[in-house]
Amino acid sequence: MIEMLKGYLPEMLDNLPLFPPQASTMAGEVDALTFVWTAISLVSTVIIVAAIIFFMVRYRRRSFDELGGGELHAPMVEVVSMAIPFVICMAMFVWGAKIFIDLERTPKNAVEYLAFGKQWMWKYQHPNGLREINNLTVPVDTPIQLTMTSEDVIHSFFVPAFRVKQDVLPGRYTTIWFEATKTGVFRMFCAEYCGSEHSLMGGKVTVLPKNEYDAWLRQEEPERADPVSSGEQLFTSLSCTTCHTGDSPRGPALHNLFGSEVKLASGESVTADETYIRDSIVNPRSQIKEGYAALMPTFEGQVSEEQLRDIIAYIRTLEGPPVAAPAGSDAEVALAISADGPSAEPKTTVPNSTEPTEAALSYASAAMVGGQ
Repeated sequence: MIEMLKGYLPEMLDNLPLFPPQASTMAGEVDALTFVWTAISLVSTVIIVAAIIFFMVRYRRRSFDELGGGELHAPMVEVVSMAIPFVICMAMFVWGAKIFIDLERTPKNAVEYLAFGKQWMWKYQHPNGLREINNLTVPVDTPIQLTMTSEDVIHSFFVPAFRVKQDVLPGRYTTIWFEATKTGVFRMFCAEYCGSEHSLMGGKVTVLPKNEYDAWLRQEEPERADPVSSGEQLFTSLSCTTCHTGDSPRGPALHNLFGSEVKLASGESVTADETYIRDSIVNPRSQIKEGYAALMPTFEGQVSEEQLRDIIAYIRTLEGPPVAAPAGSDAEVALAISADGPSAEPKTTVPNSTEPTEAALSYASAAMVGGQ
């Protein structure tokens, strides 16, 4: 029955302008579930209303002194009247749960694009760094994952033809995926009231055949380098290398960080995902890694959400062992004090020396201040 509905619904919906076209792999399943639930609701409503009218007419009082008969107990009627709705609801629940899981589980071969909501526009970034505003161009028959965040208030990404909708939140990353099955231009909306110009915050998704999409990419010149290269430039220009390279252990080394378990000073453990890295940049004191003092300043307001994504893209590529700190360096003295806390005595491994150098003491002083 479900397969028959999936085959019949597209033709029916294309002839009804009230409904948007089905243009994604999940659109047919979402519509089938919606219309089956609607049909069940309508049938139930008709049956209930008809029963009410029938009982009103059949068992109405015909005279003022007429008395009703005694109540009859019918266990089977009660059991059947509960069992049938229960079976229907559980079957629909299982069907709906399957569709929900399919919508939430991004295919492994999905291509990641970035989306940034801002009053009142949508900004997109392709994997090669190409940027678009209020228009997202994608290839047909290709799973697309959108990693989204907001630069101000709550927005909501909604493409009716794809039957997908996801809130876009400030300070968090949310994802959504779709696979377009038709070429063409499809409307996209913000489905969350976000301010006075909310109704104007729309756009379109342009779906091209794969060969035309590749040709379009070759014709369009990216505004800047790819996200990884741009992230590396930002990482250097913001002096992140000062503390996060292997030869300067004032901050944790970032090699092999993404996806790993990080133990915090609070004793908790978290996974180093995009959200963790973002929070470590804009609010570094919220999750301090075990063994390190709270020395890092916040970069909130100094980097945009797009720049944050570029930095994260670069950090994700850092693999292999970091360069080890040279033995007896001033940095080791700072690390020892940072790890042991502000009350610890300075330690040094400098050969033939009993006093830390001036530079080491300056690092130690900074660590003590940050640990207060």
